[in-house]
Amino acid sequence: MKMIEGVIIKQLKKIPDERGKILHMLRADDEIFEKFGEIYFSVVYPGIIKGWHLHTQMTLNYAVPVGMIKLVLYDDRQNSPTKGEINELFIGEDNYCLVKIPFGVWNGFKGIGTSFSLVANCATIPHDPKEIIRKDPFSKDIPYNWEVKHG
Repeated sequence: MKMIEGVIIKQLKKIPDERGKILHMLRADDEIFEKFGEIYFSVVYPGIIKGWHLHTQMTLNYAVPVGMIKLVLYDDRQNSPTKGEINELFIGEDNYCLVKIPFGVWNGFKGIGTSFSLVANCATIPHDPKEIIRKDPFSKDIPYNWEVKHG
């Protein structure tokens, strides 16, 4: 899979001991850190799709400490060398990582597994409904099928 221009995936640390564990996400001295706007959490139930969204100014930094999601990205930026590319990523407890998504890239996610998933986003700006564009998850504008792929 060709990674969409500007998308970065970083494996994250889990530090377990007899009391529980620590799950790292993002630090101010991390090379991929830009700036802090806000942190918020999104709960998604199994089989539910949250998408499509495109931010015009906000860079997203997603990590999933609880559960698993299928995160799908679509690049339709006019001057991008990866225009037309789709990235399908499975992230969460079984693949604990941070995915940095630049503004201008469509994204959506689907809860997978048998219980809810918790998606954390450390965004570069506070949420502003004026800078987000939404599409129906089944919009024909984005060439992606959310169904389970068997085989």
